[in-house]
Amino acid sequence: MDFLDQHNRFNAANLITFGNIACGVVAMYLIQQHHFVPAIILAWIAGGLDIADGKVARHYKLSTEFGVQLDSFADFLSFVIMPAFLLFYAVEFYAGIHGIEKVTLGGVFILYIIAGLRRLVEFNLKVDAGEVASYFEGVPTPLGAILLWLIYLPVAYGMIGSGYVVAVLVALIAWSLNSQIKIPHP
Repeated sequence: MDFLDQHNRFNAANLITFGNIACGVVAMYLIQQHHFVPAIILAWIAGGLDIADGKVARHYKLSTEFGVQLDSFADFLSFVIMPAFLLFYAVEFYAGIHGIEKVTLGGVFILYIIAGLRRLVEFNLKVDAGEVASYFEGVPTPLGAILLWLIYLPVAYGMIGSGYVVAVLVALIAWSLNSQIKIPHP
């Protein structure tokens, strides 16, 4: 099996992307067990793999439409769904929210997930396989995930104990995903 063959669905770049997906899935399991720190470590590993897969794809000319789509699915899992689960479960665990506050926060996270998915679909529609723009329009989903992880810290240390405050912050990040903000491409 040639891992540097562009037509191989299991080429080197795609294998790295599959590693990103695996990190996201395992992190979601850990989140449900309230093992937040190991989940965050896996999320950061997923982020490193997300950067590496693109670099490997460009360097070895492995960029394909399949790889672009696969990368977006990995981003959706690891940088949209997983950090939303992390922060929701963390607020529930540390702040003990319930009732309408919990439902409100859950609704905002659903909106965040929809905003993240919309952002990824829009990105895929705008870019051809192998093409990299000099900037992102709107906050990229990995940066959105980092912003959610930054909210996790004051929640975990008891500095934010309100689901409503978290909901407002998450809504702002959700908006930024599809905004006109220009972010330089790494």
